Amino acid sequence: MIRVENLHKHFGGFHAVDGASLQITEGSITGLIGPNGAGKTTLFNVIAGVLKPTSGQVFMSGEDITGLEPHELFHKGLLRTFQIAHEFHSMTVRENLMMVPPRQSGETLWSAWFHRKSVALEEEEIRRRADEVLEFLTIDHIADQKAGQISGGQKKLLELGRTMMTDAKIVFLDEVGAGVNRTLLNTIADAIVRLNKERGYTFVVIEHDMDFIGRICNPVICMAEGKVLAQGTLDEIKANEAVIEAYLGTGLKNKVKAEVGHV
Repeated sequence: MIRVENLHKHFGGFHAVDGASLQITEGSITGLIGPNGAGKTTLFNVIAGVLKPTSGQVFMSGEDITGLEPHELFHKGLLRTFQIAHEFHSMTVRENLMMVPPRQSGETLWSAWFHRKSVALEEEEIRRRADEVLEFLTIDHIADQKAGQISGGQKKLLELGRTMMTDAKIVFLDEVGAGVNRTLLNTIADAIVRLNKERGYTFVVIEHDMDFIGRICNPVICMAEGKVLAQGTLDEIKANEAVIEAYLGTGLKNKVKAEVGHV
């Protein structure tokens, strides 16, 4: 579904992404790991149109999408979430979801004035869909709370819910487990797996929690210093000498299981 070829992103003399090439298979849940500063989030930002690449190409289902704007990629079904949730804090959780579907008829003055009945019917359908999403994510009990008042883990679920309010094909999740308690992290993991199996979503997940990665992701890609070091199962990645050196600065394999899960 996604093919990245020799991608570079430079910030002055700093090469955040330095010739990265990889492929994301349709229908997979791919994990992206690596030490801090490896270039993972920058890679996400370039693929998702938040940043323009210095050079290289990104393809989606064979189409060159290099440098397209985020809203253009949104309409193609490519979405991403961020390490820090971006909710509309003064709106309710339900209202946050109802904001997502594009081209709502009530957004135009003409329809709002002269087609009020059709606008109301459309809004009711969007509300129904939002309530289904909240139930799917098991957060329907907070539907009417202000989004700025819910917990960090619930905000991560809300961001995942936003992707369900449109025709998402591939979703890039950036540190979905950051600051989330174990119970909610398990809920998030279950939701990702269900969306993958039941709705055909393709996911790419940046995460430092190796238990989380090992539970839901296959394959796993490891980056370091802006480059892709290895790809395979998590066990294969843990046993890879280049990966061990990137994490530990040494080739001592007997340390990797104790260390890599805490990086």
